[in-house]
Amino acid sequence: MNAARGSGRDSGATPARSEDRARLLVIDDEPIAGRQLQQIFRHMDYTVVIRESGAAGLAALEHEPFDVILTDLRMPEISGMDVLRHARERIPDAVVIMITGHATLDSAIDAMKAGAFHYIAKPFRIDEVREVVRQAVEFSRLRRDNRVLRQRVEDSSRTPTLIAQDPAMQRLLDTARQVAPTDCNVVLTGESGTGKEVLARLIHNHSTRAQAPFLAINCGALHDDLLASELFGHERGAFTGASQQKVGLFEAASGGTLFLDEIAETSPAMQVQLLRVLQEREVLRVGGRKTIPIDVRVIAASNRRLDLAVSRGEMRDDLYFRLNVVNLTLPPLRERRDDIPLLAYYFLKRHALTMGKKVDDFEPEVLERLANYDFPGNVRELSNLVERAVALSRGSRIALAELPATLRTTSIAVLPAAGEPLPTLEQHETAYIRQVLERTQGNRTQAAEILGIDRVSLWRKLKRLEGDSGSD
Repeated sequence: MNAARGSGRDSGATPARSEDRARLLVIDDEPIAGRQLQQIFRHMDYTVVIRESGAAGLAALEHEPFDVILTDLRMPEISGMDVLRHARERIPDAVVIMITGHATLDSAIDAMKAGAFHYIAKPFRIDEVREVVRQAVEFSRLRRDNRVLRQRVEDSSRTPTLIAQDPAMQRLLDTARQVAPTDCNVVLTGESGTGKEVLARLIHNHSTRAQAPFLAINCGALHDDLLASELFGHERGAFTGASQQKVGLFEAASGGTLFLDEIAETSPAMQVQLLRVLQEREVLRVGGRKTIPIDVRVIAASNRRLDLAVSRGEMRDDLYFRLNVVNLTLPPLRERRDDIPLLAYYFLKRHALTMGKKVDDFEPEVLERLANYDFPGNVRELSNLVERAVALSRGSRIALAELPATLRTTSIAVLPAAGEPLPTLEQHETAYIRQVLERTQGNRTQAAEILGIDRVSLWRKLKRLEGDSGSD
């Protein structure tokens, strides 16, 4: 292999696409040193460019992108320290490694304090060079990816939307944007904390109703009488305490969108009333005698499959078919792990701004732990976790010590021994909920906070668990 000494020619090891390969710039005024490094990288998937002076190296940096720069510390006219300063100003993602003789080791350490990633002493030790450069390439790409993530968070904050780069999530969002202008009813399903209300708002924002109100209510959190008053309104004197007339959400959302969360938790009697409103497009206030026409798009949501609720007799089939014109299912966070770093940076920026703290990054091991965690509470749990970490942080980066103990130690999911049956996801969730309740000594408010869900969702899960245990 011939070195491209000052000629502008690149030399690489294997025939891979250039955009997939790390690019290394070697700057050394001793030609033999450049050739030795080139030989070391011969069988590695790098594109190597050799320059024999500081001036030629700076010229290369002006015209070509590089991931890692290996520069001799002592060179005439333009030194390695000059290259380091230039690289830090012009190429923030690039990583600089100092090449030094034994006599200048102290100076190399000073260079590291000034921002160099590492140093390589002459004569070269092949294994050391390969390992240091491998780490530098990984660090450079992590730094670049983090910058891109932060930029995407900045962009997304200008236009409220679901934050996702996962291909399946992107397809779901494309479908949501496609149906948004059609004005048809939509059902959103997915586990608690997956972002159903956020998706409902996105559909509203992309619809012809975007300038009208978007109102939301959790149908599972209220008993029938209170829910009827909230949805349909009431007349003065309709019941004890009704001292004045109240406009319901169907009226208040006129021209806009009404989001009915946890629709499957409504009673059969309430489902009859909802069906009538959807069919007739009018409401009758509690205690009223005159119907009021409405113009509202309804988006309903549930954390369980509505078709199964219908088959079990828990939901009216006619209401289901009236609502279920388009059905979109949000995947749990554990099935879109590529989105975890992006979401983590989004919540970091939001919570740091809210708390007035200058925290803008994560330690690499923190992102690794987050990416490998299953998040039973989904996106809501991630938000709560980052909020906690920001509150506890003492520096500009979230450290491992600021994560909950469950993430600092081992995963909660431990597979059984070979040959034993594997537990279902529901069994894992049940076991985890019980562990959290034991840890909080039965404090459901604290348990719900740890799980990243609200108290009502936890209550429903516990009720379902009790029902399952009672049927055994």
